[in-house]
Amino acid sequence: MHRWLLLACCLLILYWLLYYWYRFRSGKEISTVGRTKTVPAFGAQVKSLSFAFASCQRWDEGFYTAYKHMAQEELDLVFHLGDYIYENKIGPTGGVRNVSLPPVHNNQTVTLSQYRLRYSLHKTDPDLQAAHVNFPWVVSSDDHEVENNYADDISEYGVSLEDFLAQRAAVYQAFYENLPLRSTSIPNGPDMLLYRKLTYGNLAQFNVLDTRQYRDDQIKTITPTEETMDPNRTMLGQEQERWLLNNLGNSTVTWNVLAQQIIMAQADHDSGPNMIIGNDLWDGYAGARKRLFSEIKERKVKNLVVLTGDAHRNFAAELKENFDDPDSATIGTEFLGTSITSGKDGVDMDSLGMAWLAANPHMKFHNSQRGYVSCNLTNERWLTDFRVVPYVTKPGAPISTRASFVVENNRPGLQEA
Repeated sequence: MHRWLLLACCLLILYWLLYYWYRFRSGKEISTVGRTKTVPAFGAQVKSLSFAFASCQRWDEGFYTAYKHMAQEELDLVFHLGDYIYENKIGPTGGVRNVSLPPVHNNQTVTLSQYRLRYSLHKTDPDLQAAHVNFPWVVSSDDHEVENNYADDISEYGVSLEDFLAQRAAVYQAFYENLPLRSTSIPNGPDMLLYRKLTYGNLAQFNVLDTRQYRDDQIKTITPTEETMDPNRTMLGQEQERWLLNNLGNSTVTWNVLAQQIIMAQADHDSGPNMIIGNDLWDGYAGARKRLFSEIKERKVKNLVVLTGDAHRNFAAELKENFDDPDSATIGTEFLGTSITSGKDGVDMDSLGMAWLAANPHMKFHNSQRGYVSCNLTNERWLTDFRVVPYVTKPGAPISTRASFVVENNRPGLQEA
């Protein structure tokens, strides 16, 4: 009996040593107690890692029920891949949330005070709070923190360069104030260093990318052109791309991960003989993608896994050296995670999903419900669970695992679990 009691005490002490507990004080206000972890020492022998990733949480289009379920998992960390807030006007009833909001919310976010207010509104959600309380977060920005589909310093709404850079300065200041970021990400006016590396012992290296601040403008096309295939165009910018390739080339971990914002795999939207692409996706920068894949192959990067948000749908896909040849080499795997709420309830399968599966043999699964993606890694295998809820336009949805996939160490490609 005493032996079991001693063992229980030792396990309890070990549990407390693994975590850090914290809270904040501002004047007379004291926050809820939060819990976090730090990463293992560089090169440490790590047996396993569990994390989730999410994106796209438009407040007025649904309840954050998925976060309630996420907060109940045993995770080491959470990745948020962008669209933490949206820039849209929010009406007096808060969209589907049916709450009373003052008129100040019914404006497109442009100024620092508006962005601060938008973050404070999102953070009133108790389920989002629970996920922040329980886990450390690794965050990045996509487009809606600023405006839809912006590219570098080019506004898609026709805002002047001067005004858009002022808007970006406000965006990044509010982003830094409200989310957990390193001091290296302190904004410098309209610029903010968001790409960074996180190494988890000998098990995984996470390269968190920024696919907005350095890209060339989108080509105004829905079909591949010589311009989309131009190798001189860039998605990441020369400096970030060089940084990424150096990280991958020098890596000694089991799993090499890219945490980024937009679909990397070829995603032909037309099940017929023509190809229709999304010009904001990597398909619109196919020449840059081909260059990146060639460099990855030349450096013999093993176990490449790409985590993606933005698209409000799930898929599991194999990254091909040549997407037009299904028998070409598989150089990695991509897991696209759906939105938390954006797009409202969604369905299990929609017309775009059916077209994607028909036109893209490298895609092995599709779903367009809401939720998040949960991953568990060991040195032998990577397990991904697509966690979905049946609705978000009212609270209280249950959660289920829609599909699970395994990637084995040194065996590129997907296996359904």
